[in-house]
Amino acid sequence: MKMKNKARLICQVSAAAALVLAGNAMADEAFSSDSRWMTGDWGGERTKLIEQGIDIKMDYVGEVGANLHGGFNDDKTARYADQFGLGAALDLEKLFGWDNTQAKIQLTNRNGENISNDRIGDPRAGTLSSSQEVYGRGHMVRLTQLWIQHQFFDNKLDVKAGYFGEGEDFNTFPCEFQNLAFCGSQVGNWATNIWYNWPVSQAAIRVKYNINDELYAQIGAYNQNTSQLEHGNGFKLSGSGTNGTVLPVELVWSPKVNNLPGEYRVGYYKSTSDADDVLKDDNGQNAATTGNSYRVHDSKHGYWFVAQQQLTSHNGDASRGLNIAANATFHDKDTNFIDNYQSLMFVYKGPFDARPKDDVGIGFARIHVNDDVKKNAELTNAANGVSEYDNPLFSPIRETEYNYEINYGFHVTNWLTVRPNLQYVTHPGGVDEVDNALVAGLKIQSVF
Repeated sequence: MKMKNKARLICQVSAAAALVLAGNAMADEAFSSDSRWMTGDWGGERTKLIEQGIDIKMDYVGEVGANLHGGFNDDKTARYADQFGLGAALDLEKLFGWDNTQAKIQLTNRNGENISNDRIGDPRAGTLSSSQEVYGRGHMVRLTQLWIQHQFFDNKLDVKAGYFGEGEDFNTFPCEFQNLAFCGSQVGNWATNIWYNWPVSQAAIRVKYNINDELYAQIGAYNQNTSQLEHGNGFKLSGSGTNGTVLPVELVWSPKVNNLPGEYRVGYYKSTSDADDVLKDDNGQNAATTGNSYRVHDSKHGYWFVAQQQLTSHNGDASRGLNIAANATFHDKDTNFIDNYQSLMFVYKGPFDARPKDDVGIGFARIHVNDDVKKNAELTNAANGVSEYDNPLFSPIRETEYNYEINYGFHVTNWLTVRPNLQYVTHPGGVDEVDNALVAGLKIQSVF
């Protein structure tokens, strides 16, 4: 049996068991709108497990993308991509008496196709962002989390070790949009081939020190191993194929402004792995012209800023109101394809009294391709004797892509959110010759 079928079978069996248990129980029944989970409380057994230190995690994300207008190929169609998740969060103090210790294991399985790959973007260049953020990293089951965490010195020092990605702790950001430019850790989207976002895990350690109730600093070390991206290596735990180490550091401030929460992050990363120059050869000449190999650097680096702040409450209800968020990342111009990215988002939670748990969001993002990458493509085309965009050998010239999204999140139940959205992509892939594209999206988030 294929792994993805096993994951689906597990979910189906769990749902069936919940239906049987819930029939004779006072706990939340399966499919109850008040339940935290679609499969209910399993006749109270799920709550008992949590009290004992075992919190079972089962979730699903599905995303539809349809090209309504423009793009590289205006032959209209729709694509669907999804992700199943299965895991458990463990309180080891409750389970084994290990004070201040937690652990987690998480499996993920992704499937489907992406409208951005060949409809919105020129297949020779693709798009810089993605209209379906859940797509990617292979149609396979992956071990996404396997870690243990412990707090020392009255919770001042927090150490986490095992297998996980940088974006869980550094440059973290929620995923309330469907377009990738507004979802999750943005450094991982633009730091080419070194910082692996969910669902890829890396051997890692993260050390955090709580300076006070509002401020902490942290540092990490993550094994950089490109072989973990390969199909079939979703459960790879060995260090074979290691290229280097990613070293992020970050300062995080979480103040209250007018009694409303905010979070501000500033960080820096360095990769110790060799990285090819995007333009020059070892002699400092343009490699596309000389035909020599590109210069190899012994590291690459970048930095980021993240700001999130709730600006208003709604009639005194702090769970509702207007929130603003901004992201910016900057990367090594010698070695990185993208040299800078910025975004701005507004989300209003609980816009209507009749729908207090719904939300509406709007976002704007700019993704800029390194000028040296543009120059290298121009020199490559000249060396190949091609100048017409329609020539299959032509390397598209990429500059800046802009992404926009507006969405509305229907909180259907406590375990189901449905988020229709419209996206507009200007210069897909940063290629001026590609028509601006209008994409209709639908994001489904469910907790089993």
